Amino acid sequence: SFCLSTAKAASETQIHTHMCYCEFEDCMEAIDRMDTDVNSIENARSDNATLRAFAKIGYTKDLGPGTYDIHSPVVPSVAFIESKLKSFL
Repeated sequence: SFCLSTAKAASETQIHTHMCYCEFEDCMEAIDRMDTDVNSIENARSDNATLRAFAKIGYTKDLGPGTYDIHSPVVPSVAFIESKLKSFL
């Protein structure tokens, strides 16, 4: 259904999607087949396991990994955010 909903988009239109809180490894091939340019993912609670799952299948599209859970009452420090961002590189 995702591909149907984006099929009419012009080729120069960048398609973004957001996915959170699932067992990504259970559906990586389906995610890879989606016609997205950028996939924003929940990564904060997984200790980068989500990023590793995408790397494992050789995912070549852009990813926007989460740095912290915005639903948490804990506000992370600047040092924590900087460390998390560096771990993505």
